[in-house]
Amino acid sequence: MERTMTDAAASAAASERPLAVPVAGGELVGTDWRADASGPVVVGLHGITANHRSFHGLADRLPFRLVAFDLRGRGRSRGLPGPYGLDALATDVAAALDALGIASAIVVGHSMGGFVAARLAASRPDLVASLVLVDGGLPLAPVEDPAALLGPAVERLSMTFDSRDAYRAFWQGHPAFAEWTPLAEEYVDHDLAEIDGALRPSARPDAVREAMLELADADAALAALDAVAAPIRLLTGPLGLLAEPPGLYGGRMERLLARLPAVRAREVAGTNHYTILLGAGLDAVAETIEEVAHEAAGGGMR
Repeated sequence: MERTMTDAAASAAASERPLAVPVAGGELVGTDWRADASGPVVVGLHGITANHRSFHGLADRLPFRLVAFDLRGRGRSRGLPGPYGLDALATDVAAALDALGIASAIVVGHSMGGFVAARLAASRPDLVASLVLVDGGLPLAPVEDPAALLGPAVERLSMTFDSRDAYRAFWQGHPAFAEWTPLAEEYVDHDLAEIDGALRPSARPDAVREAMLELADADAALAALDAVAAPIRLLTGPLGLLAEPPGLYGGRMERLLARLPAVRAREVAGTNHYTILLGAGLDAVAETIEEVAHEAAGGGMR
């Protein structure tokens, strides 16, 4: 059953405040929802060409504090210098959490954010109480050209747009966004920035390229997950980045889970790589986080 989120959304919107946290070379920009809420803190880490507003819908559904950042080289953090590799992104998040005084959190990583979350948990286990990986974090299928995995998501980085309406129209034509929602529109609007005198997607192409090469390293992804002591949940969609079957891990899940027995996995029906966090999958992600919080409070183990 879909949750009613009127009260929760109103509460999240009323308590929303912007963040600008010092990290190496500048500031990591983001949003802090419900900073005064009791219970665990949730930290959201977004995908490779995405931004932190992809977690707004999740903040609307959870009773907990949720903190999310535009990762280095993306969104309002695009001005931060390199390196832009996965370890550098995890180091930024650790520094930001330390600066905010967040001692431990449920870390939710979508797509590339799942890989960053695993590295954060491996390098700073004190900061990560649990991991929730959302269609990411596990090794990807080997491909000759990693950019081919992302398709239009990468192609748009070289494009300019005449207006916000034109950028919205670009995304509305994307097969994964057949159902256009206010959350999708806000996420897209945050992504567009005036750069070099033109409206462009905010992710830096060099930052995306650097991270993309590392995403193709299956051994590194496995090593990071093997080093995680925290409980790990995984949510996947049956459809991919273009809303096509199979999903990102289609046909490989059984083999991956046999190699990673600590990971508890669930497929979220009716979702693709985007809508698992920006649409139909939101309730499942929120429910999983609440289950993780309940297990931690009761001393449950993975």
